[in-house]
Amino acid sequence: MNCSITGCAGSYEHSEVVRAIRQGERIIVVEHIPAEVCDLCGDVLFTPETIERLEHLRHTSAAPISTVPLYTFPKSA
Repeated sequence: MNCSITGCAGSYEHSEVVRAIRQGERIIVVEHIPAEVCDLCGDVLFTPETIERLEHLRHTSAAPISTVPLYTFPKSA
């Protein structure tokens, strides 16, 4: 399928992506999310089912499979 971004001549390819999602006061990181990604501009499309599953993860209280460090980008001097 051709990219839906105006002026982009790329095509979508099936891939897996990683996204950080806000869960209340926390940030959760979800990997291996199925998506269609433009091979030229990087635009990402999710199916409605994938979005529903991501929303379910946002509202779950299940423990994560691992934790990741969180850094704050330093302000310029």
